[in-house]
Amino acid sequence: MGGFFGTISVGNCVNDLFYGTDYNSHLGTKRAGLATFDPENGFSRSIHSLERDYFRSKFEDELEQFHGNQGIGIISDTDPQPIIVNSHLGRYAVVTVAKINNQQEIAKKLLDKRMHFSEMSANKINQTELVALLINMGASFVDGINKVFNEVEGSCSMLVLTEDGIIAARDKYGRTPIVIGKKEGAYAATSETSSFPNLDYQPIHDLGPGEIVKIKADGMEVLQQPGDTEQICSFLWVYYGFPSSDYDGVNVEDMRERNGYILGQEDDSDVDIVCGIPDSGVGMALGYSQGHGVPYKRAVLKYTPTWPRSFTPGNQSRRNLVAKMKLIPNREILSGKRVAFCDDSIVRGTQLRDNVRTFFEYGAKEVHARISCPPLVYGCPFINFTSSKSDMELLSRRIIKEFEGADDKNLEKYSQSDSPEYKRMVNEMAKQLGITTLRFNKIENLVKSIGLPKCRICTHCFDGSGCDCKTKACLK
Repeated sequence: MGGFFGTISVGNCVNDLFYGTDYNSHLGTKRAGLATFDPENGFSRSIHSLERDYFRSKFEDELEQFHGNQGIGIISDTDPQPIIVNSHLGRYAVVTVAKINNQQEIAKKLLDKRMHFSEMSANKINQTELVALLINMGASFVDGINKVFNEVEGSCSMLVLTEDGIIAARDKYGRTPIVIGKKEGAYAATSETSSFPNLDYQPIHDLGPGEIVKIKADGMEVLQQPGDTEQICSFLWVYYGFPSSDYDGVNVEDMRERNGYILGQEDDSDVDIVCGIPDSGVGMALGYSQGHGVPYKRAVLKYTPTWPRSFTPGNQSRRNLVAKMKLIPNREILSGKRVAFCDDSIVRGTQLRDNVRTFFEYGAKEVHARISCPPLVYGCPFINFTSSKSDMELLSRRIIKEFEGADDKNLEKYSQSDSPEYKRMVNEMAKQLGITTLRFNKIENLVKSIGLPKCRICTHCFDGSGCDCKTKACLK
C-alpha cells in the first residue's frame, strides 16, 4: 500500500518531515523518499530501498542536505518516488499512494502523443511518473489531478509539492485517507494521524473522496469540494492501520475492540483465555475478552528489535520464516489451556497454520481461531493490501476450487455467512489449518464496528461488492 506525509511551516520543516514520514513506515516496505523545496536551493530529493533496512537508518545521515520550509515524504510499496517535474504548471514534486491497474493502456496513450517516460525501474513504468504526466496535461493542477482521477482504474491519492505550497488530493472514491493537521506556524497532510501527536499537530480536516486542498504555512484552501461517493477500504481498520490512527474520524484501536466485543458476545465456545496475534489482532482480542467474559493473556509476543514485517522478503519461504521468527509463544500461559486467539485475517494461511501448530506444541489443550473480518474471497483490485499475485493464493479460493472444480464458481454463495457453501468452506479451512474451531466475524458486524454507513465502505474482498467503473450504481 504505502503512506505519505507533507508539511509546510514558517521555519525549517526538515525535522517534522523526517519524523512524520517515519510514522507511516508500517504501511510500506519497499522504498522511501523525501523531497523539500526552498527558493534558494530549489528541490532536493533522496530515495532509498527499505527491503533490507529501516527508514530512519537510511535517511538520518542525509538530513543536512535538505533545506526549506516545505516538503513531502513517502513510504512506498511500489516505485521509487518522489518524482520531480518541470512543466508548464511550474516545478513540482509528487508522491502517490496508488494502484493503477490500467497503467499500460494509459502509457500507450501518452506515448502515442509523443510523451516519454524517464523514471524506469527494472524496465517497468514508474506509476508516479505516469501520474505526473497526466497532471501535466491539465490546464491547472486541479484540472490535471482530475485527469488522473478519470483515467486511473484502481485508486490514487497524492501530495504535490509546488513552489507555492502543498496540494493534497484524495482518491476519487476515497479508498485511502488523507488528514490535514495544524500547529502554530505549520500545516501538514498525512495518510496516518499517528504522525501528528508527537509533532504537536492537531487533526483539523479529513479530505473527502476526490477532494483537493492546498496547504500553506498560514492556512488551508479547498481547491475542489469532495464528491458524494465514498468507498474507503475497510481493511485499513482490520489490518493496515496503526492503533492510534483515525480514518474518517473512526479510531483504529477503538474499532478493533468493538469488533472483538461483538464476536465475543456471539461466540458460544468454552475457552479459558484469549490472546491476540501481534499487532493487529491485539485490539480485537481485548474486545473479545470483554464480550466473551474470559481473561486476556499475552500467550504469544512479538519480538520487535530486529524483525521487520512478515512480507518484507521477496522470497515466500523466507517470508514464512520471518513470520515465525518474530513471534515467540509463552509456554507457561498456553500449557493446558483452551485458547482462543484473534487474528486480523487469513490470506494464504501459512502463518496461521504455523501459529496453531506452535500453540499445540507448547501445551495448548484446544486452539480456537477468531478472525476479525469475513473470509477473503475476492482479490483487491483497488489498493493491493496483500502481496498476492493471484486470487488463487487466497486459501478460500483454493478450497472453493477443490469443491467446485473451478476457481471462480459460486463465489457469491461462499461469501454469505448463512449459506451451506460458506459453512463447508470454513470447516475445511479449520481442518487444513489444524484448528479446533474457526470463526470469522460477519460483514454486518465489521461495518457496525467501523460505524460508517455500508455505502461508504469498500468490502469488495469479502463480498465482491463495488467496482472501478465510472458509474455510481456499481459502487453500492
